[in-house]
Amino acid sequence: MRADEGGMAGSDEAEIEDVVRAFFAAFTSGPDTAARLDTLRDLFLPGAVIVSTGGREPSLMDVDAFIAPREALLSGGTLVGFREWAVGGRTDVFGDVAHWFGSYAKEWEQDGQSFGGRGMKSLQLVRTPQGWRISAAAWDDER
Repeated sequence: MRADEGGMAGSDEAEIEDVVRAFFAAFTSGPDTAARLDTLRDLFLPGAVIVSTGGREPSLMDVDAFIAPREALLSGGTLVGFREWAVGGRTDVFGDVAHWFGSYAKEWEQDGQSFGGRGMKSLQLVRTPQGWRISAAAWDDER
């Protein structure tokens, strides 16, 4: 974790780490998928923008459009053992805005075959009265 010239309070660092951890933990198949995705929904500001690139025209989504297909995949039974996690990242904070940029990995089984992938995610966060919330997210998977 890195801070701006004014420094980052330990509580800010811990709360941002918790948000990032909860963000990635939501993408896990199995029991409690709906609860994890509800937690994910709560991590975003209303009106947050999510962008996927992947070497094609960027796909822009609101929070519900982002979560709905993931909920179907994670709870539909076609993916087994899906999980996604942060591999490493960097956080910058200035006042009430923060940015986490880092690498992530994912793995799963489908139709008896194992799959995996990696990529980079960017999470923009803002401090609210309820704590740090994600105002925007963007990612690109390795090709």
